[in-house]
Amino acid sequence: MNFSQLSVSFITVSALIFSPLASSEVTATETKPTEIKSLEGLLQQVEQFQKQETEINQQRESQFKQNKQDQKALLSKAKAELKAEQKTADELKASFDLNEKSLAQKEDQLRLRIGNLGEMFGVVRQVADDLNGTLHTSLTRAEKPTRAADLDKLSQAKELPNIQELQSLWLTLQEEMTLTGQISQFKAPVVQNDGSEIEQLVTRIGAFNAINDQGYLRFDEETGRLISMTRQPDHANFIADFLESDKELNAIGIDPTRGALLGLVLSNPDLVGRIKQGALVGYIIIGLAIIGLMLAAWRLTSLFSIRKKVEAQIANLDQPNNNNPLGRVLGTAKDLEDSDQELETLELKIDEAILKEVPQLEKAQSMIKLFAAIAPLLGLLGTVTGMIATFQAITNFGTGDPKLMAGGISQALITTVLGLVAAIPLLLSHNLVSGQSKRLVQILDEQAAGLIATAMEGRNSKSANKEG
Repeated sequence: MNFSQLSVSFITVSALIFSPLASSEVTATETKPTEIKSLEGLLQQVEQFQKQETEINQQRESQFKQNKQDQKALLSKAKAELKAEQKTADELKASFDLNEKSLAQKEDQLRLRIGNLGEMFGVVRQVADDLNGTLHTSLTRAEKPTRAADLDKLSQAKELPNIQELQSLWLTLQEEMTLTGQISQFKAPVVQNDGSEIEQLVTRIGAFNAINDQGYLRFDEETGRLISMTRQPDHANFIADFLESDKELNAIGIDPTRGALLGLVLSNPDLVGRIKQGALVGYIIIGLAIIGLMLAAWRLTSLFSIRKKVEAQIANLDQPNNNNPLGRVLGTAKDLEDSDQELETLELKIDEAILKEVPQLEKAQSMIKLFAAIAPLLGLLGTVTGMIATFQAITNFGTGDPKLMAGGISQALITTVLGLVAAIPLLLSHNLVSGQSKRLVQILDEQAAGLIATAMEGRNSKSANKEG
């Protein structure tokens, strides 16, 4: 290989190496370089490449210079905008400082002009708030649910009230003071025990109580309505006379606590409620007491009737009557005297007749005595079951709420009371019945002894006459 061939090969390789760099800057219409066959062609091609590269560099420099001018224009515009914004900020700051200074001056002027009105503002808010709470719980709210002053607005106001609002507040105060000292009648809806609402004539006694022809009414503070009470206190019997009376002064019971005492009347159970607290054991005790007292009343009535007949028989011993025990005993003794039996036989027959009458006189006494003994035992049983229920409630719910234990404790105490209340009159009744029957038996014994003594005297006189 000669020098010319080596040179051509080197230039060809160089052209092939640098051709991609040049081709990256030329247009897409160029094709891959033609094959070089001589040094002159290679030189021409290199010169062509250099020319193209120079043109491309010039274009790039021109574009860069153009972009630089655009950036300078944008920078100048941004600086101008920044300057304008800074100027606006300075103007706003100056305006803010001026407004702040003016606001401070106005606040000083406001404090100077308000003076004592600031203290009045606080007093008005406090009075409005207190009056609002008073009216919410006052009985006069049932008669006048709306008032002249807007108390909610005055109690929460952040500015001084005007003259009209102050006058309305004063008028509301004066109205409430006047109403609390009056007895007035008005029509208002009253909630009945079944939940229905009926408009009725209501009499309000100051701020203490509201009544109608059915009795006392309860005022519900939440809804502002009047509610009829399920039970009335003892002083409710004065209401009818009070409503019908034409006198200026008349007796009437009032609740000075404005409903608290009436609430206690509703919460405290009456006699029927107490009996219900005794549950099944309490009902059994009451049943035994009623049966025992009825037996005692029956036996006392019978014994009093028998006693009157016996007393009538004592007044007429010669004519025995079978409608009473003494008459039957006398009849037995007379039959024996007519038969001329021995004295011992007569005595035994009379004792037998008396023994026949004793069970009738002592009838039902053992039953009454049994009921008197069972009643306190049943009370003790109710006490034990009530305490079991109490301890069960403590086990399930703890001791946090005493109302959960009240049912068992009430049952324990009520059954004990019922047992004692039943046993005491039953014992007294048994004592009365037993005393009456024993007195009649004693009369029979006395008359029997008299009969025997009379019989002995008669027989002794007969034997003496025979001997004489």
